Amino acid sequence: MSLADELTIKTPERPAGAEGNFYTPHPDAIGPGMNERIQRLRKLSVETQESLSIERALITTKFYKENYGKYSEPMMRALNFLEICKQKTIYIGDDELIVAERGPVPKSVPTFPELTCHSVEDFHVLNTRDQQQYTISQEDIDTYEQEVIPYWQGRTMRERIFNHVPQEWQRAYEAGVFTEFMEQRAPGHTALDGAIYKKGMLDYKKEINDHINRLDFLNDPEATEKLEQLKAMDVSCDAAIVFAERHADLAEEMAKTESNPKRVAELKRIAEVCRWVPANAPRNVWEAIQMYWFVHLGTVTELNGWDAMNPGHFDQHLTPFYEKELAEGTLTRDEAKELISCFWIKVNNHPAPPKVGITARESGTFNDFTNINIGGVKPDGTDGVSEVSYMMLEVIEELHILQPGNSVHIAKVTPDAFLQAAGKLIRQGHGYPSVFNPDMYIQEMVNQGKTLQDAREGGCSGCIEVGAFGKEAYLLTGYLNVPKVLEITLNNGIDPLTGKVAGIETGDPRSFKSYEELYEAFLKQLNFVVDQKIRVSNYIDQMFAKYAPAPFLSVVIEDCISKGKDYYNGGPRYNTNYIQCTGLATVTDSLSVLKKHVFEDKTFPMDTLLDAVAKNFEGEEVLRQRILNRTPFFGNDDEYADTIAVQVYNDLLAAIEGKPNTKGEVFHLNMLSTTCHVYFGLVLGATPNGRFAGKSISDGTSPSHGCDTHGPTNVIRSLGKLDQSKSGGTLLNLRFVPSLLKRDKDVEKLGHLIRSYFSLGGHHIQFNIVDTATLLAAQACPEDYKDLLVRMAGYSDYFNDMNADLQQEVIDRTQNEVL
Repeated sequence: MSLADELTIKTPERPAGAEGNFYTPHPDAIGPGMNERIQRLRKLSVETQESLSIERALITTKFYKENYGKYSEPMMRALNFLEICKQKTIYIGDDELIVAERGPVPKSVPTFPELTCHSVEDFHVLNTRDQQQYTISQEDIDTYEQEVIPYWQGRTMRERIFNHVPQEWQRAYEAGVFTEFMEQRAPGHTALDGAIYKKGMLDYKKEINDHINRLDFLNDPEATEKLEQLKAMDVSCDAAIVFAERHADLAEEMAKTESNPKRVAELKRIAEVCRWVPANAPRNVWEAIQMYWFVHLGTVTELNGWDAMNPGHFDQHLTPFYEKELAEGTLTRDEAKELISCFWIKVNNHPAPPKVGITARESGTFNDFTNINIGGVKPDGTDGVSEVSYMMLEVIEELHILQPGNSVHIAKVTPDAFLQAAGKLIRQGHGYPSVFNPDMYIQEMVNQGKTLQDAREGGCSGCIEVGAFGKEAYLLTGYLNVPKVLEITLNNGIDPLTGKVAGIETGDPRSFKSYEELYEAFLKQLNFVVDQKIRVSNYIDQMFAKYAPAPFLSVVIEDCISKGKDYYNGGPRYNTNYIQCTGLATVTDSLSVLKKHVFEDKTFPMDTLLDAVAKNFEGEEVLRQRILNRTPFFGNDDEYADTIAVQVYNDLLAAIEGKPNTKGEVFHLNMLSTTCHVYFGLVLGATPNGRFAGKSISDGTSPSHGCDTHGPTNVIRSLGKLDQSKSGGTLLNLRFVPSLLKRDKDVEKLGHLIRSYFSLGGHHIQFNIVDTATLLAAQACPEDYKDLLVRMAGYSDYFNDMNADLQQEVIDRTQNEVL
């Protein structure tokens, strides 16, 4: 009997109206639906080498040299943004319909010296490394060294942070106990609701000035600060309009010398679109897409947020425009799909700005984490799937490119036909889309205090974390290496890899008389580490609120204007901080070994196990095999291990949940790792579960590699025991061999697995449909597998763009051969 047949949870009935939704995906990765324009744009995007541009850094440095101290911080940021929009090189490609670039040309990315000033050495490393290479000329490096680095030395946000953090935090950070996102980039993630499709920058300017006129300088002690913030928002609106007008001017100039009448008409239309948006609310699909893109570029040009801006429920935002134009006969389906394809390629032209230091070690990808939410529910709770949703699935399959990331949102009201269409796309093995459960994440957000409507308008911003789109600043502060906390506990507060203090003394584990005593020590260490991280995260939050406000981003996030407060300073309706916990299964399995073999069965004493771990199991393979084969591990619907996982998860919640942030709200937990589980493994010695030193720890809430031996059904049953409604997101990775999904009825079984997991309270699930033989062949002959995309953890990446550690992590994942 197959595992799908074993499922005891019934698949929900097909919702009413689902019978009318049909979708047949194209059989090839580059399908016949991609016209010649899109093929040319795709080819250019895929083949263009990523590069670094110093243009923004030069504009910013010159502006700060001439103006710092003349204006308030919000006005400095807004006026700097205006200068960039006035001066930066603009570009319109030959085939483009959606225009504007982050850098001077496609695939070129700026630096942000006011946050992190790259060194000359950084540039040489980025220019020559094997993976994620960013080209930069020696001339630009020399210019940067002469004009940018000297001014920003001692002035960057990164230096402000590291010059003031406590020594104990620094030691734990350097040991890999946790990471800190904002040590080199502005906070993120951010996603928009539908507001920008109903009003333009001129409407926002009117709203801003209305609130300026209402300021009460007699009774409100913050009125002066609010005035500066609102004035900065007003200037930022002007900057976005200027940027668009320059593109209109360029399009008109290009039209004068263009010989092809069709392209002349397109350039004139581009000019018309750019004259209208973002100054005004869009009137059609073309203007709606271009409107979003100008806002997107504005936010990622103003500051380098972690990570990119996201459009949220893009299909729902475009649907009213599409249906209106279709009815009026002013747009065809093919024309709409072409515009969406142009947008997809435009996002792919924007690699993530390169990182430095520890963050570069734990996050190596060109992916900037723009995530298109497709499907889900509308604000009134009804099905959000439309023809545009299906169109986007077609675009994903036909283009087969790295960005944007995309996810399908499968609620109880979602038609089975849409789930089937998504399943057919998943089986192509591109790592897209991931799958989310709106019924669960809506409950998560309501539990956090959001209104039901705001929660329904929310979703995933980047990887798996969720928030109220267009109304929330939800800041990911960094990852917590939970297995490292256990390692430090087993070494009485010392990091065994460095010999330095990285925690607190909790007692010599060799003297512990019971599992409960051991676990209590782990809990003390965990709470110390979490509190240590939160104290510094709150300090960093205040630094960004004071020194790096984001007035343009604040314009498009609800309540910032009415409050007169910045996005980073409590302006949004909701203000959340997350700590991302990594390695749940690694900790669970290690504790299971300790509980069962050391304290209960007394298979071997604590001394023996700790000595074996300290020498990376050298000469102890018999002991290691006993551990691997005779221990209950998480992910097999085994109550022994799952009970430990639930306890660890609940104690992580207790340590993090509800701790105050600087904006009058609180910290929450999510279970996310991106690529950090690989970095955390590199700074972690061997662990009691038989894992060797340096090997990746488990990602998200996924089982440890190779330890889920009873199939995917039992994996979801184990994870279903975690109360995921208390988190802000959980991640589950599964890998299947391609032969499992050859037939349409196999895809239906995949749909049953997804529905069943979601009925158990699952938040998210994602799949790699690739066998080990293919991955090994791609390692051996990378030139034959240039387009091989794999799902990492919250995002997809080209397999051959990943370093050897990341590749091995994917290879080591359990290969499920039965569905």
